Amino acid sequence: MPDNVNEKMDMNEDYPADGEKSIFKRPIKTFVIRAGRMTGSERRCYDELHHVWCIPFEHKTLNYTEIFSNTNPVIMEIGFGMGTATAMIAENNPDTNYLGSEVHVPGVGKLLGEIKNKNLKNLYIIDHDALEILETMIPDNSLAGFHIFFPDPWPKKKHHKRRMLQRPRTDLLARKLAPGGYLYFATDWQEYAESALEELKLTEGIHNKYDGFAPHQEWRPRTKFEQKGIDAGRDIYELYFIKDEEE
Repeated sequence: MPDNVNEKMDMNEDYPADGEKSIFKRPIKTFVIRAGRMTGSERRCYDELHHVWCIPFEHKTLNYTEIFSNTNPVIMEIGFGMGTATAMIAENNPDTNYLGSEVHVPGVGKLLGEIKNKNLKNLYIIDHDALEILETMIPDNSLAGFHIFFPDPWPKKKHHKRRMLQRPRTDLLARKLAPGGYLYFATDWQEYAESALEELKLTEGIHNKYDGFAPHQEWRPRTKFEQKGIDAGRDIYELYFIKDEEE
């Protein structure tokens, strides 16, 4: 994955927490909002459907039953990109609820269109920083799973601090999982995969379902982006960790 990060972002690593105390001494964003054109369709979907399927970021805990009108398990996807796989997974699993977080506006617009076209009732979006969502809106021990598919690998060493899968961020993720819940991660960047494996192994309360990297889970659809990498000869690395059951 090319590293086209705007270096100026380094000057703005701290962001306000609106009076809320962060678990991080010096909050660092794990993303950068890159310029991207919206198609006419994405813009229309964003403008027309945002108020229907997007949950506003607020400093209050979510009530999943009120949102989805059921008590089905809830899985959160961090950074769904253009949302192709997200919509497919939600469509194939109608008895599971999904929360997708993304800051890339064209991707939000694209997924909103998919939600409408597929008539999905089990998928909502929060277009905000995932770490702030986790810290302020997601109850502890409440999620059935996390999907983190092909996040920015931040390949430059000076940017490794921005990676999602490193402690104490992995501690936060583990805390939000319900006992038996899972964290499923996929990347085509080997060094990030190896680093994430070590960070997750050091995270208390979760354990690796497999011995090292996980096999591809057949229910996870491969996107065009992923297939393009495979066709170019890049390997895909996957991790699957599970939260320990309460004794």
